[in-house]
Amino acid sequence: DSVASRGLGDVYKRQIMNINHKDFELSFEIFPPRDLNASFKLWRTIEELAKLTPKFISVTYGAGGSTRELSQTALSIIAKEYKLEVAGHLTCMGSSKKEVMKIAEKYAGLGAKRIVALRGDLPTKNNESNINKDVFSSSIELISALKSTGNFQISVAAYPNIHPEAKSEQSDLDMLRAKFDAGADNAITQFFFEAEDFLRFRDKCRSVGINQKIIPGILPIENWAKTKKFTKRCGLVAPEWMNKSYENCRNKEEQTLLSKAICTEICDELIQEGINSLHFYTLNDPYMTREVCKALGRKFNSSYLSYVA
Repeated sequence: DSVASRGLGDVYKRQIMNINHKDFELSFEIFPPRDLNASFKLWRTIEELAKLTPKFISVTYGAGGSTRELSQTALSIIAKEYKLEVAGHLTCMGSSKKEVMKIAEKYAGLGAKRIVALRGDLPTKNNESNINKDVFSSSIELISALKSTGNFQISVAAYPNIHPEAKSEQSDLDMLRAKFDAGADNAITQFFFEAEDFLRFRDKCRSVGINQKIIPGILPIENWAKTKKFTKRCGLVAPEWMNKSYENCRNKEEQTLLSKAICTEICDELIQEGINSLHFYTLNDPYMTREVCKALGRKFNSSYLSYVA
């Protein structure tokens, strides 16, 4: 009995009226802006998201460290100007151990007490200049090194629908357990399309003794066509009912209403199943995330004042 099987007319309105979750934790992911217009958009986004009193905001890190300086600048501004807790993404492929740990040290100096530790993309045959460097062989080594500093709370990646490079579901679970054994404090999942995907994954983790906190990664769908393309690159398959639902929308307004309803329903089900933290992939746009959080019962902090002139 999902939103796909019901009329759109009053689904979202009914959700807003009936849902009143107050105490769940929120966190948001943003990516660093690459030009002036993107910067203005990002800071407007941060001002809107800050009103939802997030636990932290994470800042992504381009493939091979391609946005390293931009990421550090964004992280610094969010921490110092907006007074929000930040988490810096950190990958270990393509850089030496010394270089990676120097970036972690820089994060700490900028006010980051959290790091999202990732392997990053493997070097291609045309980009193997770092092959002989003293590098971290995996995210496991990176996590262990970060843990030894005692400076960070460490988040890692988890995959409800199995990492596309994993040999099997069991090997994927073994990798997650190894990350926790190396010192990770929690995991944030790749996005998924149905609450059951996450809940099934959580139960499998528990069944093999993984009891640490696993935070669902939530992707509000802004544009279905773009989301489908991105989904393929991530090795995921969108459910057919969802594809048909978007195809049946007559205009952008109906697509937006459908997206709000689907995302709100997923989050509501997760919270009802005992999940108390949600991590939103915002794509630097506050609208859908804000509307879903509002529908879930999240109150805006009207006393929040922007620290940026």
